[in-house]
Amino acid sequence: MTIAGHPAAAAARRDRTYRMGALAAGLALFAAACGDGNGNGDAAPDTTPKVEVEADAELAAMVPQEYRDAGKLEIGVNAEYPPGEFLEADGTTVTGFNVDLFEAVAGKLDLEADWKPSPFDAIITGVQSGKFDVGMSSVTINEERLEVVNMVSYYTAGTQWFTQTGNPQEVDPDDACGKRIAVQRATIQVEDIEARSQTCDDEGKPTITIEQFQEQTQATESIVSGKNDAALADTPVAGYAIKQTGDQLETLGDQYEAAPYGAVINKDETELAEAIAAAYTALIEDGTYSSILDQWGVDEGAITQPAVNPDVDE
Repeated sequence: MTIAGHPAAAAARRDRTYRMGALAAGLALFAAACGDGNGNGDAAPDTTPKVEVEADAELAAMVPQEYRDAGKLEIGVNAEYPPGEFLEADGTTVTGFNVDLFEAVAGKLDLEADWKPSPFDAIITGVQSGKFDVGMSSVTINEERLEVVNMVSYYTAGTQWFTQTGNPQEVDPDDACGKRIAVQRATIQVEDIEARSQTCDDEGKPTITIEQFQEQTQATESIVSGKNDAALADTPVAGYAIKQTGDQLETLGDQYEAAPYGAVINKDETELAEAIAAAYTALIEDGTYSSILDQWGVDEGAITQPAVNPDVDE
């Protein structure tokens, strides 16, 4: 059941600001009762083996001299959004598929990746000011951001509904009037479900009861427990939540409003952006890119051609 054409979904603002309160806090709860990351066993690891990447001299030569001299890229990240970027059990090491991908990019460029914690809404300004060389935190590319920074596309994601296995409350995303829906606070999914609820009201139907959570794991728990009927999240986040809870959850309908994620680079650093795009392309060509996405189970968002400042629909 495709819901991309739902009028309320179309009315939601296209700036997919998928952010986010802390997600890692509830991770242990799910890991204790889930599969091994491949749908087997009783415990899901929150990390995957690192893929070894050899430096490419030709790509490294594309990197501006100041970064080559430094030998590293300082990367602003809000590590609270599994499986894109989050903290390992030690509370300090950043992991996730976006992290693994960009560390592979840095490896191709013969650079180290130096991850710097940051509030999500401070990442772009940090790149603009020179505090960070790159921003990497599931940042969706849109026209507004392209006006102030360079962005390199490397993945796509949309919104995905999910519910208890079997959909016991018979939730229909096209008509969720009167249902209880969970979302994470301050995400585009809040606008989405609020628009749908307004449509219910306009049509004289019961409005949607919307419960907003600071952490996505809390929203997911509320579906597992039956407190809420369904939830909305970023596609890879929904898939990761389903994997963590074994067979207790399932997707509902198809993803919609898909848009590219992008690495954020200063507007004046076009050469660095081009080098990063070339490194992503090399990872796609040698199979490293697909290997990383496969390890994390997020290959549905794979792209074939990274680009600097790609055209995006608003």
